[in-house]
Amino acid sequence: MIRFDSVSKIYPTRAGEVRSLDGVNLEIRAGEFVALRGPSGCGKTTMLLAAGGMLRPTSGRITVGDESLYSLGPAERARFRARNIGFVFQMFHLVPYLDVLDNVLLAAVPSGLAKAEAGKRALGILDRLGLGPRLSHRPADLSTGERQRAAIARALLNQPRLLLADEPTGNLDPANEREVFIHLREFHRAGGTVVIVTHGNTANDYADRVVSMESGKVVG
Repeated sequence: MIRFDSVSKIYPTRAGEVRSLDGVNLEIRAGEFVALRGPSGCGKTTMLLAAGGMLRPTSGRITVGDESLYSLGPAERARFRARNIGFVFQMFHLVPYLDVLDNVLLAAVPSGLAKAEAGKRALGILDRLGLGPRLSHRPADLSTGERQRAAIARALLNQPRLLLADEPTGNLDPANEREVFIHLREFHRAGGTVVIVTHGNTANDYADRVVSMESGKVVG
């Protein structure tokens, strides 16, 4: 599903080069649930963004499915990302002036999903995530757990094959953390591929594999 071949990401600074990724080789199989773990600054978020087509590596090759991600032009890559990849972030990234339903429906715009089908899917997903009674609420009126569930619903709208989650439980209490992992596991059990960046140990109970990173390298 995802393959990194000698992938590096280098940032020039006045003090010299910073290697956020340093020759990473990694393969994540279709249908796997993989947790990327490591200290802050080890490169795991850079790796996630690169896998999602949002951050071009300095060198190396990233393949998602059968597609060489950065051989695509920007518009083609955006379409591929919209149709195949869902993103969940620690800070939710919900639009504050839109209600829950409209926040989820935003994901339909770049994918070209028809309005009627998008609405039907959105209502079904939100109901499944326990947000049916909160459709008309704006993010400020939701709990942190509800905001993250709304973000998950948005990520699932286009029925992606791959779900990328960057510290999705970093702002949540233990009960809501478990709930988020349960929803990620449901996507995984339905055949989806999940890659999550995390500092904690809760992922051990859900992931098929934990990949450890240190100083831009995969170390275990």
